[in-house]
Amino acid sequence: MKKITLSEASKLLLNNDKFHILTHRYPDGDTLGCAFALCYALRGMGKKANVIISGNLPSKFTYLAKNYSEQDFSYEYVVSVDIAAPSLLGELQEEYENKIDLCLDHHGSNSMKAKNIFVDASCAAACEIIYVLIKEMRAKFTRDITNAIYTGISTDTGCFCYTNTTAQTHRIAADIISLGCDFTEINRINFETKTRAKIKMERMVYDTMEFYCGGKCAIIYTTLAMQKALCAGDDEMEGLASIPRQVEGVKIGITMREKEDGTFKVSVRTNDGINASDFCARFGGGGHVAASGCSIKGDLKTVKYMLIRAAEEVL
Repeated sequence: MKKITLSEASKLLLNNDKFHILTHRYPDGDTLGCAFALCYALRGMGKKANVIISGNLPSKFTYLAKNYSEQDFSYEYVVSVDIAAPSLLGELQEEYENKIDLCLDHHGSNSMKAKNIFVDASCAAACEIIYVLIKEMRAKFTRDITNAIYTGISTDTGCFCYTNTTAQTHRIAADIISLGCDFTEINRINFETKTRAKIKMERMVYDTMEFYCGGKCAIIYTTLAMQKALCAGDDEMEGLASIPRQVEGVKIGITMREKEDGTFKVSVRTNDGINASDFCARFGGGGHVAASGCSIKGDLKTVKYMLIRAAEEVL
């Protein structure tokens, strides 16, 4: 494992070919934006590249693949984007965990074992890294690339509302807009449009909300039964994690999502300087200071109790 500069990462990409670009499980706008932007940039330079998605491409992000088709080749170089830990590779872990040549990420808790690693935790989104990297490679910015980068930046910052947003974030977004991305349509899709099933899911989730630690901790959850009743998929789960933190006085907002494998996917969002990454590290997870996640095996009652105890200790 070697920590490298972005300039060195650029040279590695320029000196290699036949890329597989990996996303993390439960793919969001940032990991997908990184993967498609880098893929389109490499292809534009005459190289072969495919995006390898861990799971399924959420329907709301299908516009990223509008001009994408898988190429037929045997991969020689593997890049992971926005992936902070091997377990986040999901279904890709068995094949790729020990084959990653280059890891590009913005999580300070990164524990990947790639041959080469570039991590910049000052970036609000990993797509900020991809933007600078593409400039370093002197690749041409097409509309597909700018749309992908804007998607990653806007979704990982809550449309520039989250505390991770920086002046650099705005500068990059401004440049991407000037290069012709469809930012109004991307914002409409990601922040102003909901399916009926999502609205029903949100209504159901609000009814699960409980408060602990004198109102400083709020917990919501979704069960498999709830998801089945509404025929809800990943699209309906998107954005639920922000709900408990929005309540006045809440410092730790926790969202629990039951999975088929007997675990709960836990998303933690915090206010007032409480470190969400440290909180999730108690359960083998991690992420950012104000937004992190982990997975815990157990039933609803047991997992909730574990999270409440942890919140009591922190608060």
